[in-house]
Amino acid sequence: MSDHPAPATGWHLAQGDHHELHVGYRDQKVYVAAVRDLVDAKVASRLAAGDHTLWGPAAEEEAGKRLGWVGLSRSSRDLISDIAELEVELRERDLFRVVLCGMGGSSLAPEVICRSNEVELVVLDSSDPDFVRSAVEQRLDETVVVVSSKSGGTVETDSQRRAFEKAFTDAGIDPADRIVVVTDPGSPLEKSARDAGYRVFLAEPEVGGRYSALTAFGLVPSGLAGANIAALLDEAEAIRPVLEADSVDNPALRLGALLGVANQAGADKLALANVGAPYAGFGDWVEQLVAESTGKDGKGILPVVVASLDSPNFTPSTDDEVLVAFGPGHAERADQIRPASGWGATIDAPLGAQMLLWEYATAIAGRLIGINPFDQPDVESAKAAAREMLDGGGSTPEPVFTDGPIAVYASEGWLPEGVSTAADAVAALLDGLDAEHGYVAVQAYLDRHRDARLAEVRDRLAVRTGRPVTFGWGPRFLHSTGQYHKGGPATGVYLQVTGQPEADLAVPDRPFTFHEFITAQAVGDGQVLAAKGRPVLRLHVSSPGELDTVLGVLG
Repeated sequence: MSDHPAPATGWHLAQGDHHELHVGYRDQKVYVAAVRDLVDAKVASRLAAGDHTLWGPAAEEEAGKRLGWVGLSRSSRDLISDIAELEVELRERDLFRVVLCGMGGSSLAPEVICRSNEVELVVLDSSDPDFVRSAVEQRLDETVVVVSSKSGGTVETDSQRRAFEKAFTDAGIDPADRIVVVTDPGSPLEKSARDAGYRVFLAEPEVGGRYSALTAFGLVPSGLAGANIAALLDEAEAIRPVLEADSVDNPALRLGALLGVANQAGADKLALANVGAPYAGFGDWVEQLVAESTGKDGKGILPVVVASLDSPNFTPSTDDEVLVAFGPGHAERADQIRPASGWGATIDAPLGAQMLLWEYATAIAGRLIGINPFDQPDVESAKAAAREMLDGGGSTPEPVFTDGPIAVYASEGWLPEGVSTAADAVAALLDGLDAEHGYVAVQAYLDRHRDARLAEVRDRLAVRTGRPVTFGWGPRFLHSTGQYHKGGPATGVYLQVTGQPEADLAVPDRPFTFHEFITAQAVGDGQVLAAKGRPVLRLHVSSPGELDTVLGVLG
């Protein structure tokens, strides 16, 4: 950004080593002032130095132990040789299939890293018994399992680990030969893993899960799967000096200012569109970073991962959405990606640079919005509700009615009397949308591989309502957008889809099954949302074979 910006409708270019950012804004004066204020306050250099006072007194304690991510492009290099050595050892033992048991940032970053490198990584981030069984039963003789948990107490990850331990033992395989653990120093998982003889990698403790892409959580499973993690760190290191500079040309200041100023102006959604980027799934990673970081205190930015611009299902942004397109194809697609709100950006950069840029920009946007970008106060509420259900303390809901293979559940107080079909219940939920600020959150607690076609409803509902629609697979979205749903603005309506599995699966040495667990997660989160006044509709399908019935209702 020069000292003489182009008109407010213009698009401006910031260039550094191997990256490009175009920013569009509705209000030139406000946007330029925000960037200059960030420069004058030396936000970039202070953030790079780990200044925990940037987000106000209330955030200082948490920020003081969550800023280790700013230097990871250098400090994480010590991991490369150890990961490479283990990768060679595994290949020599004909162990070519890497399964990652992890949730949230522990799984989303490795998934996109491996996709960008076109290497196989099986991500097990679900409690669905059919999904878990499929991951456990396939190619066990050539499988190594990475168990990733920052706290060491994530119930989903613990349950998945137990399932693999049993499978290995039943097959006459020593789990210690096949399980690798990534966790924080001093966590319960570190002790139990070392006692069991597992290989342990320790992550940087002063990095929150959603900022952990360049820590052991992102690098270990990716490197073992064959991804070029050294190149990823090189990409991040190349952009680091640019992001640390107190300059109006700093892309993190510009992107962070865009998100923050637009949010203050009423554009509190973020539409994320791929424009030929070679890293599929990047939008999902940005989604968890931005939603969990900003969605609290009744404020926040709701990311909406939309179809690629090359897809016939691409839906234009709305007046309350910032539109950000990532990838190299934006120059020839400029007319298509003009945001309806006037606020938008296009970014072209390698994956490692993109990751560090978005981490900086999210933290900066948090400062402008006035929240602490490093805590997640509403995530624990859903976990507690699920635990209460599993312990027998929560109430088991009864369906309002049954429509063929679909049992319909609804939170109290919003479903009109006389509604007796699933289609009418969905219509009633959508009729309650705020036409200017509302959004629909579809939450599918199913097998995300087998039932992948359900994700098509996101585009259909966006066209049907003319409003932003998010789609999340449960329970993994609980570790990302789940924070925004409960802590952000109360403008959403929530549609859960649950179902009976092909067969249940016991969680070894625990008093519940995987199906009981995932049902408790869905019901528990729905109860927390309802307690906050959010309307929740749940469609429970009687078998996987009846999923088309749900698709018909939602189409």
